[in-house]
Amino acid sequence: MASMKAWFEGPFTRLGLSTALVTFLVDQSHKLWMLKVYRIEDRGRVRITPFMDLVHVINPGISYGLFAQDGRSGQLILTAFALIASVALALWLARGATSVLTAISIGFIIGGALGNALDRVHLGGVADFFSLHAFGFYWYVFNIADVAIVAGVCGLVYDSLVSSRKDAANGH
Repeated sequence: MASMKAWFEGPFTRLGLSTALVTFLVDQSHKLWMLKVYRIEDRGRVRITPFMDLVHVINPGISYGLFAQDGRSGQLILTAFALIASVALALWLARGATSVLTAISIGFIIGGALGNALDRVHLGGVADFFSLHAFGFYWYVFNIADVAIVAGVCGLVYDSLVSSRKDAANGH
């Protein structure tokens, strides 16, 4: 067991996993509030700004409804993929994270992936609420977990570009 623990311990593990936990809790709290307190299903489309509405959509797929899985087994496959990806990211966090930005970014992705995975188990798809639109064009509907995943990916890309520039400047 000690050797397994060593695989998942690193200098930034606590920060990344704390970020994942907070992300997961914020996402799930928001979803619970939207469904049980605000009762978005009963309200239909609620205009917040000229470019954003609140709606309720269950997305049976991944981004933009890709790989939609209407059946329970399909949702469980997508859930398993999210869980495997989260474990792989936790390994990266422990073994390869070299900065605070990397740890926080990985934490955002893990927390978002687990939040959406829990939706798949309980709701049969991911609960999405935010609808952006302009000039009659509607983008996809998303949730806080999706925002965290995108922020995490952007953080990792930024960190890799900054690291690459530093390495190039140092002649590596």
